[in-house]
Amino acid sequence: MTTFAALDTVLLARLQFAFTVSFHIVFPAFTIGLSAYIATLLVLWQRTDRALYLSLARFWTRIFAVSFAMGVVSGIVLSYQFGTNWSRFSVVVGNTIGPLIGYEVLTAFFLEATFLGVLLFGRERVPQWLYVVSGIVVALGTALSAFWILAANSWMQTPDGFTIRNGIAMPESWFRIIFNPSFPYRFAHMVIAAYLTTALVVVATAARYIVERRFADEARIMLKMGLAMVVILAPLQVWVGDLHGLNTAAHQPAKIAAIEAHWDGSKPAPLVLFAWPDEQEERNRAELSIPGLGSLIIRHDPDGLFPGLKDFSAKERPPVWPVFWAFRVMVGLGLLMLFIGFAGAVLWWRGKLLQARWFLRPLRHAWPLGFIAILAGWMVTEIGRQPWLAYGLLRTADAVSPIAPVTVAVSLALFVLVYGVVFSIGIVYIRNLIRLGPPEKEITPEPASGLPNRPLSAAETAR
Repeated sequence: MTTFAALDTVLLARLQFAFTVSFHIVFPAFTIGLSAYIATLLVLWQRTDRALYLSLARFWTRIFAVSFAMGVVSGIVLSYQFGTNWSRFSVVVGNTIGPLIGYEVLTAFFLEATFLGVLLFGRERVPQWLYVVSGIVVALGTALSAFWILAANSWMQTPDGFTIRNGIAMPESWFRIIFNPSFPYRFAHMVIAAYLTTALVVVATAARYIVERRFADEARIMLKMGLAMVVILAPLQVWVGDLHGLNTAAHQPAKIAAIEAHWDGSKPAPLVLFAWPDEQEERNRAELSIPGLGSLIIRHDPDGLFPGLKDFSAKERPPVWPVFWAFRVMVGLGLLMLFIGFAGAVLWWRGKLLQARWFLRPLRHAWPLGFIAILAGWMVTEIGRQPWLAYGLLRTADAVSPIAPVTVAVSLALFVLVYGVVFSIGIVYIRNLIRLGPPEKEITPEPASGLPNRPLSAAETAR
């Protein structure tokens, strides 16, 4: 009975963290890319003195403010769960993970929050150069935030730079902890994904305005800037993703076997395009595959071998079905982004980009592609790491707090209710800001509208 209760607690704690982190991750990912776009617009404004760039920067800053607020709220909840649901995790690896999260607050969050205040309320109060620098510093802060969070998560995937003393991981080399074997690939992969996500939101917004015949000048700039990012970053992400996969094959072979639904490591692996992995019978049902292509991708040799799922005991394997399908969702959306970039580049080169309704109409609905791809990628990363929370160091089942399942269940239900209400309101608010579009002219706010006790007043639009 005790074992059953413990399993229930582990499952519920995992569900709660998965639910809250899924809400959280989309907002920081969006703000990482959006802050860089805002900084670029502000630099262009300073260099050209075109008010159009400033108008666009102010427009997207309002949206950034709401996204940043929702990211902060959802991130605080995650920190509390380390103590309430995962206390054993905090005890065993807290000496390495804790400082990394602390550095994120000290070097990134405070930097973002301080200069975001200038960006939101300082347009009429500070010199132009300081206003532009504030945008750049906010972008730097979001990138630093990604740096520290990815360092912490990568360490959980490929722990390094520590020694075990009395069952506790103690730091030995902070350089090796931060720059652990998988960190460079995960950091690059995530930052590019964030920029791609923002580029698709900008492109979709521009396509909407063009189809609706609104904000013609603003839409033309947004479409070309966003599309240029997709053209550059989508192929780059394929290359970085390949490097990331090779690194994962070296350090987490069971995850790669699950991604490929590869059971028999004694034979070259096909590329499984479609299948229904059967974990009980250890085979794929209804498999559609290309012989040798899996080995060519993983080993860069069609006859190359890598471990299959049967090379690991059932207790050492991650859940195959969600990892297999989440990876294919991510890759499928990546291919769609490549097509958007290629088609857009051809239309741009032929001078027909703004007139191609067949391209712009569906492009209006492309804004969620990056968010879905990020969530799918994180499912691959986190579920594929199982049964380990810190890979090879601490199992998920051994990291949970000694609490009753009903306690976790009640808090999970409350999270679902509160998140459903709060984040629905926030998303509707962002959609309304996009619907209203950039202001026709820059409006100097009344002094009361910029009071610090109303931070989201910066997102209000006068029309």
